Amino acid sequence: QVQLVESGGGSVQAGGSLRLSCAVSATYSSNCMGWVRQTPGQAREGVAAIYGGGLRTYYADSVKGRFTISQDNANNRVYLQMNSLKPEDTAMYYCAADAPGSTGVSCSAALVRRDFRNWGQGTQVTVSS
Repeated sequence: QVQLVESGGGSVQAGGSLRLSCAVSATYSSNCMGWVRQTPGQAREGVAAIYGGGLRTYYADSVKGRFTISQDNANNRVYLQMNSLKPEDTAMYYCAADAPGSTGVSCSAALVRRDFRNWGQGTQVTVSS
């Protein structure tokens, strides 16, 4: 069972930046990692995914140009750099990993369907206006 531990959440004013970090247990290997967010009473929203350690990246339209997903395989971490934050970005952010053997197509689909195989506990991001 993979362990995903998020960190880096917090409170920031609109226009500010945060970088989320996800520590992935070293024994797990997935080609597809992602970030998904959720606010109370709302459906999960796939934010970003990364395939093949950076060969391809996928983003929700709502965050394109503002968020960047990256992966550090040497340190088993996945990052989400969030710039130009807006109050509507306020949510619990979850790190997620798809099953080993994922393809680029299935990684993109996992982001759209929010059906990654493994999930972290989440880190809260709050953006004030």
